Amino acid sequence: ERRAVARRMRSGLLTGCGRPLLALALGPLCLPPHYRTLAARMASAPPPRDEAPGAEPRRPEEEDGRGSAALEAELQRAGGRSGGSSLRPGHVYFVATPIGNLDDLTLRAARTLREADYVASEDTRHTAKLLRHLGVSPAKQLSHHEHNALAASARIIALATEGATVAVVSDAGTPGISDPGAVLAERCAAAGVPLVPIPGACAAVSALSVSGFACTGFRFGGFLPRSGRARKQRLAELVADPNAVVLYEAPHRLVATLSELAAAGAGDRRLVAARELTKLHEELARGSVGGLAAHFGALELQGKLRGEFTLVMAPISEDELQERANDAREETQARARSLLGPRLEAGEPLSQLVRDVAAELGARKRPIYELALEMQGEMRGAGPQAESGSTEKWT
Repeated sequence: ERRAVARRMRSGLLTGCGRPLLALALGPLCLPPHYRTLAARMASAPPPRDEAPGAEPRRPEEEDGRGSAALEAELQRAGGRSGGSSLRPGHVYFVATPIGNLDDLTLRAARTLREADYVASEDTRHTAKLLRHLGVSPAKQLSHHEHNALAASARIIALATEGATVAVVSDAGTPGISDPGAVLAERCAAAGVPLVPIPGACAAVSALSVSGFACTGFRFGGFLPRSGRARKQRLAELVADPNAVVLYEAPHRLVATLSELAAAGAGDRRLVAARELTKLHEELARGSVGGLAAHFGALELQGKLRGEFTLVMAPISEDELQERANDAREETQARARSLLGPRLEAGEPLSQLVRDVAAELGARKRPIYELALEMQGEMRGAGPQAESGSTEKWT
């Protein structure tokens, strides 16, 4: 049987892994490692009893049925690992899973979930459906979620240290992005446990790709804090950011988030709200932040607001950035005047005065100095002597 495989390899083509491989005609190095091992075993095997070393080889059609079956089984065992090696012991694999459509699961992700010793799941019931779809027993799951992130991370690291392979998945998309996987990745890196990304579906990148916004970078905000000062601070930072901004939001908090973004100054900024990406009722809603807040507010009143949302806020245009810079400069000048006036009237030394005001405003000294000279001239009745650095950067 082994000699029969060798004859087929010498004839040029070897099948069994889904595509023909040009074999010994190009040399043994053209074969994947598992086929090179198989070839070495065949080459070292003694000839069968009914075939002398110099005898004419039998044609493939002369092989008996038992030999063909054994050959097919051998090739199937070897071909099962085609496309890459099996998982490496002691490694933790971050596996991206579909965000709605099961067809988005990659072949590599499916193989990793099948071969891993354990699967760390954010929701074991949810992941069990995916594992059954792949023909994998849900029994090898470990619970790994927000409320047990530290304990689960310690257990996964211990398993990997003992040589086990662990596949980490989130409920949907890429683990480690706005989910407990970030804690696990940090702990694994600190403990020296090798991490392997298995890329795939990601709602943020998918929504950004169809947003229609020309941008070279974006800021990922994930899920916002639910309330308090941290939420207000994050909203202010996102509105001030000139790049595109990507957020995740649940339906029952969507209208509040859009309304707060509009109140923070982003009401006219363009937005794409991607609902139920890759699912049956996928929808892209386009408009301004304020306009979509009103649109979804009406749907919420009708009880028709459902599904998970990925929000993409457009980057700030160059014209708006320039307008913001002008407004900020004018505001800084007004504040500088209010601070300089009383102290100039009191006759304080100009150099010390400029240093103090520049430090308080976080501004450069030169425009503060020019403004102080201008104000001194006005106080003496000589009129403005300078343009107060009107085109100079103040910060």
